[in-house]
Amino acid sequence: MSGNQLTFDLPVRPATGRAAFFVAPGNALALAELDRWQSWPVRKLALVGPEGAGKSHLAAVWATEAGARTMTVADLARAEDLPAGADLADAAQRLVVEDAEGVAGDPVAEEALLHLHNRTLDAGGTLVMTARIPPARWPVALPDLASRLAATPIARLEMPDDALLAALLRKLLDDRQLRVSAELIPYCVPRMERSFAAAQRLVTELDARALRQKRPVGRKLAAEVLDDDGETRHNPANPSRS
Repeated sequence: MSGNQLTFDLPVRPATGRAAFFVAPGNALALAELDRWQSWPVRKLALVGPEGAGKSHLAAVWATEAGARTMTVADLARAEDLPAGADLADAAQRLVVEDAEGVAGDPVAEEALLHLHNRTLDAGGTLVMTARIPPARWPVALPDLASRLAATPIARLEMPDDALLAALLRKLLDDRQLRVSAELIPYCVPRMERSFAAAQRLVTELDARALRQKRPVGRKLAAEVLDDDGETRHNPANPSRS
């Protein structure tokens, strides 16, 4: 990337298909488990992993290929949005509930998830949930729901290795249509926090700061962002110096 590259406030277009899902040791087993969903003895699964681990991406891949509907906890909390029993009676019904641990503590959402779980599985459908922690550890108040969650198989997505972190940075940069030099990602990977959330945070701040300061996205800017991010994590009371 040349030093006079211009930056533009372009829309972010995340790539979410299977081709954009980077397979690595930390997520390969979860992907393989979803690929064999039609042979699951119990037709439900929880995709579990840290924030930004690719749970939603992987669930979206499965939803597209399996013809599943995706719901949120907010959908569950609104009784009028809960699918009718007649719809769930379809043996081909497949559902994804995103960030499903968010039902805990919401009586309406807990009740809705319980009914959704029962109706879907009774009809021969399939239920996939995404969450940061295993369902057995969700602090739900409804005993019937707790017992069903405890019996839900899980597939874990682990923290990224160097190869996956580099691939994720490339994807996030491409989503934002940011062109960078070949040296930027190898520079960032060993210096950044080892998490998917950190990769998202880094690219978001690089994009914002480059636009705000009219600077190219290069090693110097990355060094400043990484330094500020490290200071913020170790001392949250200190504002960023940007």
